[in-house]
Amino acid sequence: MLGTLAPRERQIVDILYQRGDATVAEVREALPDRLTASAVRAMLTRLEAKGMVERGGSERGFVYAPRVPQSEATRSALSQVVKVFFNGSAVGAASALLDMSGPLKDRDLDELERLIAEARRGGR
Repeated sequence: MLGTLAPRERQIVDILYQRGDATVAEVREALPDRLTASAVRAMLTRLEAKGMVERGGSERGFVYAPRVPQSEATRSALSQVVKVFFNGSAVGAASALLDMSGPLKDRDLDELERLIAEARRGGR
């Protein structure tokens, strides 16, 4: 889902995840560089067609909100990264992430151990 979006579309979806919902003007204000209202509206229309956002009416006019929960979109994007860069190996991806993070704090190691134990019990 998120992995298939153009960079600007991803920015807009991220803004909507942060805000919950927004009008075209509010999205324009939140973008790091200025786009015309019609350009933002066109991107929101494309995102709506892709099933990523939904449009509704309010006292503020049309508002756009994420259609896919952020956790689901993130999981989908991460799944794509694991598939493409790690041949589908979650272990390979986890190993790479651990190598990138440097020394872990004890509480982080404890949390990883808890997640592994939960996975062993079939909870993940």
